[in-house]
Amino acid sequence: MNYMRFALAFILMMPIMLYAKQISFNRSKVDNNYQFSYQWLDAQKQNQQLSFAINKKALFGKFRNFRSFKADIAQQHVMHMVRKNIKQQPFEDVQVHFEQQDNQTVVTLSSNNDSALNKAKQQLAKLKQAATKQYLTENFYHSFNTYDQTSGIKPDHVRIANQSIVDLKPLKPILLEKVSVKNIRNASNFTLGFVQSIPYSTLESRRTSSGAGFNPPLKLLYENQGDCDSKVTLTAALLRSLMPRVKMVMVFIDQHALIGVNVSTTGDESIIEHEGVVYVLGEPTGPELMNLGEISDTSDAAIANGHYSVENYHAVMTKK
Repeated sequence: MNYMRFALAFILMMPIMLYAKQISFNRSKVDNNYQFSYQWLDAQKQNQQLSFAINKKALFGKFRNFRSFKADIAQQHVMHMVRKNIKQQPFEDVQVHFEQQDNQTVVTLSSNNDSALNKAKQQLAKLKQAATKQYLTENFYHSFNTYDQTSGIKPDHVRIANQSIVDLKPLKPILLEKVSVKNIRNASNFTLGFVQSIPYSTLESRRTSSGAGFNPPLKLLYENQGDCDSKVTLTAALLRSLMPRVKMVMVFIDQHALIGVNVSTTGDESIIEHEGVVYVLGEPTGPELMNLGEISDTSDAAIANGHYSVENYHAVMTKK
């Protein structure tokens, strides 16, 4: 009997996990727009809903051709640009040879002038660097380092979120009917609940996937699914559209992503301090319903051990 009482008491003391539940999702084409309708249960088990229309051109616009990063395709592009630049401005007193080796283009330089050869090598390195950066930028990727300084290529989540704000503009007045931006927490929690309720698709390793499975915000809404990187990007874009001046960060841990919002802390909350600013952390992924300041045990352990990297998502300054 004592054992049974102990077991019952233990169960009663365990936290009750509430999981996001998307009751319904509907997408229909109406003239030049797509109409979206969502219903879900929030953390208080209250029925919430959103309905909005997005222009077809915006849905299938700038990110229509977004694809996972392919190193071989990137290398082809880089070498094409290098060859083009050298043809327009040949290296002085240096012969340049382009050869195919193991499906890759290799550049070799030769010259009897050591000084000219060294200068050409430096110019070649700069050309490769510039061409690589151009290719990544044009395709919404960038190079990054993990918390342990492992380098890689991933989608430029911050830039994608920024460029998605204008296309998410139709949601702003509808969201403002639900929450007031004067209460950053309420606005954040409503947005988190909406994104958490959208079905989750597993994130491939950020170190090796190079964006495989990532859905930009509008594609996530269209397909009604996304991995944690996709969800944090959508959350950031929605919150930025509501709160243009609030400082935010995207926080990346192994195979997971969090949002950080600069808001006054209340009690025992999950936070980080980055560049002198305190951010309260949120979990956009779901399906567990968590308000701002609540993160999973796995995320909490990663943060406590410093196993995370941060990207600022501050307001974009526009020229007057």
